[in-house]
Amino acid sequence: MKNMSYSQQALEKIENGDIKEANRLYAWALRKDDDDTLNSFAEELYSLGFDNKAKRIYENLLKKYPDEDSLHVNLADIEIGQGNADGALQHLALVKPTSDAYLQSLLVSADLYQTEELYEVSEQKLLEAQRIAPDEQVVLFALGEFYNMMQNYKKAASYYLTLIKQGVLSLSAVNLVARLATAYAGMGKFETSMAYFEQIKAADKTPDILFQQGFVYLQLKNYDQAITLLTQLRDTNPDYVSLYPILATAQEKNGDHKAAYKTIQEGIGFDEYNEDLFIQAAQLANELQKPEDVEKNLKKALAINPEQMKAVVQLSNLYIQQNRFQANFDLLKPYIQENDLDPQIYWNIAVSDEHLEKFVEAKEAYQNAYPFFTNNADFLHAAVYFFRQVGAQEWVLKSLHAYLKLVPDDSEFSDMLNEYESNDF
Repeated sequence: MKNMSYSQQALEKIENGDIKEANRLYAWALRKDDDDTLNSFAEELYSLGFDNKAKRIYENLLKKYPDEDSLHVNLADIEIGQGNADGALQHLALVKPTSDAYLQSLLVSADLYQTEELYEVSEQKLLEAQRIAPDEQVVLFALGEFYNMMQNYKKAASYYLTLIKQGVLSLSAVNLVARLATAYAGMGKFETSMAYFEQIKAADKTPDILFQQGFVYLQLKNYDQAITLLTQLRDTNPDYVSLYPILATAQEKNGDHKAAYKTIQEGIGFDEYNEDLFIQAAQLANELQKPEDVEKNLKKALAINPEQMKAVVQLSNLYIQQNRFQANFDLLKPYIQENDLDPQIYWNIAVSDEHLEKFVEAKEAYQNAYPFFTNNADFLHAAVYFFRQVGAQEWVLKSLHAYLKLVPDDSEFSDMLNEYESNDF
């Protein structure tokens, strides 16, 4: 212990969870440890999430070494993490292109502009870094990660593949073979993606890799393998919430709707504010002919997000099927005046208003729905009868013509059209 610096002792206490003693040793380190030791200490503190403590050390060192540009770069990185873009820019602006730290400053600048959603500027910084150091692994990796984030998977794959061909299979704790496999999946090249996933040793498969490989198995319609892999992930990492909808989908595709419904309910147990899980649960409950569960799950989805139109439409459809027209009207009323409504809502409003004998409102709703359903024989069939009932002759003829284009052999409607045309309607 006598030979250990205060910085080393403080890191040891942090590792053991003794933060109070680590703080005491940190204060001694600032006073007693040499500058190189403090610089390394700051790097360790930053990697452990003690940003402010690292920042204090770097600021102290910068006062002693104002021309040490690497300190500006490190401080800029910390400022980005703390959401202080202006502070980061001030530090980065002081690093000149002739500086040994300029390459690293470009990478940090790229991170900054990504956080500001200035993606073109971020890309320019990374490409400039590549021009300066075309074979630098960290630069190639940063470009791969950037294009992966931008969903330009073809470019991302090219950078990952370059690194892999150099024998670099992992960088910054990222498995590059898995990244390459995911990039090919993003391009829709699922067989190529799986070929790379299968090269990864089982011991190296993190939860993320297992999940991604399970997803690719699903895309390849290899449902048994998807279920096996995702079940393994569920057993070892039950709080990995993203696996549940994918596993449930694989089970559903494999014909086991009960297992799929159970899986999605387990997922809800871990994330009860995920509206998508409730919507999927409602769909599975519908397949299992459990209308009460369908309604319950859709109502929970809407309690989380009242603007979740997929849930609104599905619940509205359920009410229509159950002839609960007042319930449907009450459900849809808050949405009637909104723009860009799902066309199905117009149709469902029309049906409810018609059965509730609100004929003026029903006529308007049928007319609003009409442009979206000119190729839907069921809608046109209902529209003909409604418009005929309310005496909207022009709309009757319009709907009849559209319907008979789809169902020309319907003798009843053909006779109706002939009758209207012979009477000059």
